[in-house]
Amino acid sequence: MHPVRVSIPSFRSENNSIERGYTVFKIDVLMNGRQHTLEKRYSEFHALHKMLKKSIKPPEIPSKHVRNWVPKVLEQRRQGLELYLQTVIMENEVLPKIFLDFLNIRHFPSVPKTESCGKLSHQPVLLFLRDPYLLPSARDAFSNVVIEGVIHGVFYPDLQPR
Repeated sequence: MHPVRVSIPSFRSENNSIERGYTVFKIDVLMNGRQHTLEKRYSEFHALHKMLKKSIKPPEIPSKHVRNWVPKVLEQRRQGLELYLQTVIMENEVLPKIFLDFLNIRHFPSVPKTESCGKLSHQPVLLFLRDPYLLPSARDAFSNVVIEGVIHGVFYPDLQPR
């Protein structure tokens, strides 16, 4: 089962003086226990569909043309778009970047756990000026020149010896 779940619980009509009325669909996205909501117009779904066709075989998308804007027809479109998103998720083990971008999901390269062990890159989080486990103890009469040289080179590369 995929860690991404989507639903389209509702839609609303928008009317303004600049352009013809249109419908906005509310999308709930749940990923790794975190939920966020976004809104998309049908034209954005259609653009996504065209882009997805370049990399995968997406499911059928509800018809672009709706003859009447009655709630029953819009409800059918809502259900169709919800099924469309859910089918893309179910049919693809790795979700395309364009799909994750559409849902405003940050995407991370997915590396199976068995492969990741040898490819870890480490970044220092905390820096010690001296390693207490490598330095000779105060009781040691003779210091370890090799260890001190390595520590000096790592932690004080620009410092010249006296």
